[in-house]
Amino acid sequence: SKTWSLLVKIAVIGTRGIPATQGGVEKHVEELYQRLALNHDVTVYCRNSYTPKSSKEFKGIRLKHLPNLNSKHLDAISHTFLASIDSIFRKYDIIHFHSVGPSLLSFVPKIKRRAKIVATIHALDWQSVKWGRFAKRALVLGEKASVTFPDVTICVSKYIQNYLKEKYGTAVQHISNGINQPVLAEASNIKKFSLDKGSYILFLGRLVPEKNCHLLIKAFKSLDTNLKLVIAGDTGHTNGYYGSLVKEASGDKRIIFTGGVTGRLLQELFTNAYIFVLPSNKEGMSIVLLEALSYGLPTLCSDIKPNLDIVKGNNTYATTFTSDKQKDLENKISTMINSTNGIFERAQKAQKYVISKYNWDNIAEQTEKAYKGLFN
Repeated sequence: SKTWSLLVKIAVIGTRGIPATQGGVEKHVEELYQRLALNHDVTVYCRNSYTPKSSKEFKGIRLKHLPNLNSKHLDAISHTFLASIDSIFRKYDIIHFHSVGPSLLSFVPKIKRRAKIVATIHALDWQSVKWGRFAKRALVLGEKASVTFPDVTICVSKYIQNYLKEKYGTAVQHISNGINQPVLAEASNIKKFSLDKGSYILFLGRLVPEKNCHLLIKAFKSLDTNLKLVIAGDTGHTNGYYGSLVKEASGDKRIIFTGGVTGRLLQELFTNAYIFVLPSNKEGMSIVLLEALSYGLPTLCSDIKPNLDIVKGNNTYATTFTSDKQKDLENKISTMINSTNGIFERAQKAQKYVISKYNWDNIAEQTEKAYKGLFN
């Protein structure tokens, strides 16, 4: 960025670590801070269970490793506690918490009152069905802390911005997620899954209940098509849900689970898919939806507000279906397969739109501007 020449020391807390191998927050942090590290001193706190301790630097970013309790409920908060305590003794100018769970502890660095505190809300995490009552309450407290303790609060979508203003009467800054230019890749590695260009429908994302993969599998199994369904993603701490997906898909050899994908394999899956489907009933702002559109993929997504904010309403840049409605999902997939009228033209328009609007370089400049405002 060319907007600010002052060198500041920035600490990033709340992410699993970088480089990103799973999770939208990790992708956001990786892309954003490699740009800010060109002009600033950036440290990202990494969880030992995610990033190898031998990795000390990534694209100009310092990596600081601390332990975490690698379990569903204690993973994030245990690491955030240690990182928050550690940050008190470092001469950081800015400490940036990512996600509402970690932001619950955003008051800790204020003990010394030297660093400016920033929080980014990526999603309303308490809405996830994977959390029990106690965890939901903690996440609601984290959400409130996100707009109480930090000097600046950022959110990634207009939907979240409006929600926070209505609930807390707090004006927060909106700085969206972004994408890079798509890297097209001919079918090569995907052949090990018996896939080729145009032979499959693609879902990509974390395999958690709110992504609604179970709904997609049920809808797909009822379709008479030679296309395959590729479910690409990591299970995280939701192995029980993953097991239920495998059980639901059993008996249909058209359904393929690839596990987590990155690099060349990810590029091939995006490049060669026939259509992309995002059936989730909860999102903050989906990076994977942006990525699919950037590849010019005809896309079907649920009609939840965060998705509509990206695709500009029903059928402008993507086809939408009524969230959680299996029959409508089934009908829309069938229509896109059997009647391709307009879907490829719409996909080309969407590609141009998202590449021009959701640019990581611009997002880095907007974030830097927010940082600069803390020192005026």
